[in-house]
Amino acid sequence: MRVVIDTNVIVSALIVPGGQEALVLLLALRRQFEMYVSPAVLAEYHDVLRRPRFKRLKTRDVEAALVNIRKVARSVHPTRTLKVSSHESDNRFYECAAAADADYLVTGNRRHFLVGYGDTKIVTSRKFLEIIAAHQPSEEKSGADPT
Repeated sequence: MRVVIDTNVIVSALIVPGGQEALVLLLALRRQFEMYVSPAVLAEYHDVLRRPRFKRLKTRDVEAALVNIRKVARSVHPTRTLKVSSHESDNRFYECAAAADADYLVTGNRRHFLVGYGDTKIVTSRKFLEIIAAHQPSEEKSGADPT
């Protein structure tokens, strides 16, 4: 499963470590799905996480998250400029998703991500976790030991 994760999910994951967004990020870091980024997406993660409004986030936690994302995420270099969202910076996520041929773009911002693009579906963290759970083999879902 190919996935692009919006910045607000990464921010929420760091602010609320026990939340759904944190679980999405954890699953990405554990390679439970293929996370895709582009240089523009990485730059936005970096810039947003360093905004004064998020100063309560510990620098070491932010740096660790960014390093780990860079380690596990597959990088794409979009060649098309898209104008799907009215919020210009969100178009970089559509471009990344298109270049990655992503199945999902996970966001908490349904206001700027009103529609999917191509075969990419826009979903919330909650919906994405439901999708992931539905794709798990039955013994993994139940926690049963298959041996």
